[in-house]
Amino acid sequence: MFRKFIILIAISTGLGFLAKGTGFSFQQSLAISIFATSVMGTLFFWDFRLSFAFIGTAILLATKTIDLEHLVMFSSLEVILFLVGMMVLVGLLKENGLFSLISRALLNIKHITGRKLMIIISIIAALLSASIDEVTSIIFIVAAVLEVCDHLEIDPVPLIIMSIFATNIGSFATVLGNPIGILIATKSGLTFEDFIIKAAPVAVLCLLGSVAICMLWYRKALDEMDHRIKHFKNSDIEAMRVHEPVSKGLKVILAVFITTLIVIAMHYRIEKLFGLNPNTILLTVPLFASGLVLIWKRHNARARIEKDVEWWTLLFFLLLFAQAGTLKYTGATDVLSKNLISLTGSNIPILTTAILWISTLGSAVLDNVVMVAALTPALLSFKELGLGVQPLWWALLFGGCLGGNITLVGSTANIVALGILEKERKVHITFMRWFGVGLTVGILTTVIAWVVLLFIPMYH
Repeated sequence: MFRKFIILIAISTGLGFLAKGTGFSFQQSLAISIFATSVMGTLFFWDFRLSFAFIGTAILLATKTIDLEHLVMFSSLEVILFLVGMMVLVGLLKENGLFSLISRALLNIKHITGRKLMIIISIIAALLSASIDEVTSIIFIVAAVLEVCDHLEIDPVPLIIMSIFATNIGSFATVLGNPIGILIATKSGLTFEDFIIKAAPVAVLCLLGSVAICMLWYRKALDEMDHRIKHFKNSDIEAMRVHEPVSKGLKVILAVFITTLIVIAMHYRIEKLFGLNPNTILLTVPLFASGLVLIWKRHNARARIEKDVEWWTLLFFLLLFAQAGTLKYTGATDVLSKNLISLTGSNIPILTTAILWISTLGSAVLDNVVMVAALTPALLSFKELGLGVQPLWWALLFGGCLGGNITLVGSTANIVALGILEKERKVHITFMRWFGVGLTVGILTTVIAWVVLLFIPMYH
């Protein structure tokens, strides 16, 4: 740990001095160094990432690299509050048994085969992550997969890995599925409808590609699944099927959740109709809905906020956004943007390609929220320089989510799912066991997104 700490300090300090020596001011260099420390701190010391965010932000304030007013402005409180509201609603869905119903639905598949199971699980994982969020959806998908695999006595690893791929892909189909979707929507002005029209079709294409690869990659394991399933009698599978009535509590919270999703889907038109500021409805509806259910569950409302809301992660996001904003505040991203434009000649296709592959490869080794937070100020600088940046926002979204499939640590969903697998079944997936199929899926799906962005006019 001490050696990693020394390496971290050396790299961060070196970046600061390098920036100072290449024309950046002291404050710009400090902002780059602090942000680099927070980013690499998450890679070297995952358990201490919030500590690095706290200390780094304190240094930025103490050195007057940024003032308190702008720190709050750049912290993207609107994104944090949106996630708080959605986490409360999802927590109630979990408590009232929605996800156990999904698990039972998997167990009720008739004439199941390994390939049919993989396809259905992939579709459910993608739809769930698009509807709620990637972390919540992967928890319950993994639980459902493990339950089915235990009953059928089959290896869960191929289905778990495919469900992770599908979760990361489905998470960019809507604005709800991934924190980076919320961040990009609020910064770019893209609406829920834009995501449905432009991001969802790309997600479908990428999902088809990833399923095809996994069918080929795990063909022997799927054949073994078919063999194991055939040994089960109909009575054995029937015993797995559980039929329970839907509780009144689940009906109520599901109605609230679906209504929330519908209003969010229509937020752009509602805001335009009533002359509201952009994203007003998008950001306030989850808070309003969660406020109503907290009144309904008033006897344990405080415990619910403490349990269902992932405050550790949200605080880290908030401070990371503020540090990324400091790069913009000091003008560091403006300098970087001008240098990048000078290399590309303001060529949007080349810039789109650069942003897509930088975010893809970066998200393979860092959390995608970190990558998007780092690149967002650069895109805002491009906009101020008069460039049409809409394809760049899509490139950032697609790359940030698709790159997460390349390595074990590329996405929070990956880490959560593999942690559950190791804890519950003592199964450890090595880096290389993942990397082969992950790299293949990651590169293929990124190429699909790249072709779409370059050759489909509506993304320009």
